[in-house]
Amino acid sequence: MKNIDVCLTPELLHQYELENKIVVVVDILRATSCMVSGLANGVKEIVPVATLEECKALQEAGYLAAAERNGSKAEGFDMGNSPFEYMDEKVKGGKVAVTTTNGTLAISKSLKAKEILIGAFLNLNALANYLKNKEEDIIVLCAGWKGKFNLEDTLFAGALCHQLKSDFEFACDAPLAAEAMYLTARQNMMKYMEDSSHAKRLAKLNVKKDIAYCVQESIYDVIPYLSGKTLLPLVP
Repeated sequence: MKNIDVCLTPELLHQYELENKIVVVVDILRATSCMVSGLANGVKEIVPVATLEECKALQEAGYLAAAERNGSKAEGFDMGNSPFEYMDEKVKGGKVAVTTTNGTLAISKSLKAKEILIGAFLNLNALANYLKNKEEDIIVLCAGWKGKFNLEDTLFAGALCHQLKSDFEFACDAPLAAEAMYLTARQNMMKYMEDSSHAKRLAKLNVKKDIAYCVQESIYDVIPYLSGKTLLPLVP
């Protein structure tokens, strides 16, 4: 039977075989939530890059450049890492280059996979429905925080595993633990996450509304997928 696994941080990704598998990259606060929101609200394409230098080069080539480090907008760029920036009129129909502390790095480490998809609570149902019909094994890659485990990405992994458990076998204990966390938290996700380290970090930056937005489930049908170096909306 096909299976689903959860990699709790990119630092553990070397333990996983990516070839011929689907990797779902998740960085709930906030990179992958931004990517889903952007493509759902008219952004033409998004190019994720690992470094500020790569992002600056694309900015000089005419892209809108979104750059975040340690939760804040990097100096000299057009946008930070708030999903609300990706809904602004100025980005509709445009091309965005993006680099973040965790999410874009996780994408760059997944390039050996057969297919790379972007997951968020915002597109949970659409993503699960698409994956149910796939024959490949799935790895949910949690971007974490600077190589460490984080709560919000694991909660999403648990939500996706819960939706797919009838179609995929859990590969090990990580999906089982992630699902258990999600089932505990889902009745009041915002309250459950308040004590998480990144939620506290963002609250200090006065972006609590971003957190509340990013834990909404299934408000968009768009699924970003990596085509070459570019994220585009998947047409199932």
